[in-house]
Amino acid sequence: MTNVGQALPPVHAVVHRYVPGKLPVTLLLLHENGADENDLLPIGRALLPGAALLSPRLTTTSAEDLTQWIAAARHQYSLDPAKIYALGYAEGADLAIAIMLLHPGVIAGGLLLRPTQVTPPDPLPNLNQAPILIVAGKGDTRTPPSESEAMARLLTHAGAAVDFSVQEEADHHLTPHDFALGKKWFAQQFTTAV
Repeated sequence: MTNVGQALPPVHAVVHRYVPGKLPVTLLLLHENGADENDLLPIGRALLPGAALLSPRLTTTSAEDLTQWIAAARHQYSLDPAKIYALGYAEGADLAIAIMLLHPGVIAGGLLLRPTQVTPPDPLPNLNQAPILIVAGKGDTRTPPSESEAMARLLTHAGAAVDFSVQEEADHHLTPHDFALGKKWFAQQFTTAV
């Protein structure tokens, strides 16, 4: 988190898209390497209709840099810090996990698709039952399901409420089954909270 009195980086310093929403929830869209800030926008709209969408372009962004930028974006766009949920894919999912472990509370939870390896801090933080869904693809040779499962176990040990799923007909690429599962999961999270 930002130290008191420390200046926040300007939000425009990172190329990003912000789409206001009707719900008091923001989806932080974290794309894979080789993609950009536009790639996950239609998926975010479909998975949680009415949510605000915040999608930074990730280049060589570290968890520290992105955490500082999220703090600036929260201020700039008047976002509720308790209602920022990640939609992370591949390296974007890894970045979301790193932020949750290094800076608990910056991201409230989220849908993490095809995460790989994140070095855990010692000691692990208490994630206070942060809701997380991790989805692996059974035929994924780039991110084997065992790696995503290891991330699910790590987050569970850190106190998150983790659901883990392996999509039988999927590889590393996202499928309609991923989207259907994610939409159902988000609906369950927010039926009483929104």
